[in-house]
Amino acid sequence: MFKKIIGYEYLNKKSFFFVLDGIDGSGTTTHTKLLAGFLENEGYKVHITQEPTKSDIGILLRKILKNSEIPPSTDALLFAADRDFHYNFEIKKKLDEGFIVISDRYIEASIVYQCSQSEDISVEWIKLINKFVGKPDLMIILDIDPKIALLRKKNNELEKFENFEFLKKVRDFYIKRAENEKYNIINSDDIIEITQEKIQNIVLNYITKINAN
Repeated sequence: MFKKIIGYEYLNKKSFFFVLDGIDGSGTTTHTKLLAGFLENEGYKVHITQEPTKSDIGILLRKILKNSEIPPSTDALLFAADRDFHYNFEIKKKLDEGFIVISDRYIEASIVYQCSQSEDISVEWIKLINKFVGKPDLMIILDIDPKIALLRKKNNELEKFENFEFLKKVRDFYIKRAENEKYNIINSDDIIEITQEKIQNIVLNYITKINAN
């Protein structure tokens, strides 16, 4: 049973933008849905979303992610275009309407994956091409052993990023970024219910802190 930390007196005082990120197979999609269900049960208005999006740009991206010959710079630019559309036409509107928005992946994924693909791509450049999108209120990085992450994927679902050596490099970069940027890190190797409870605790503690000010 998940714990309730705050009462209904704190509900709907502010919209929030939360992001769950991590390597492929870390459970971001599963835990985004579980967190949304939990918050809705607590009385919040919640909107979940993901990247790549289901827009025309996002659909093109999903095709490109199967092609290892596409340059990393092209990946980064398409992700930035998809994210610009995503933030300005979906996320921002929902925030303005008082929703808690939870995104499965966001800009941190571009920083970590594209910088890991090529030494010619810098964190600063990724930030520059994403300068028109808003920042999340709270970032949670789901950490997992790449070997376990790959076991969760079917061979016919694998994208060009999904091999052990590359995911190990990406994982290390996620941890480094999380430590530098003071993001929350949760080990998602654990039982789903335990991992989800940790996520809920972080989110509700954050909401309580903001609403107390």
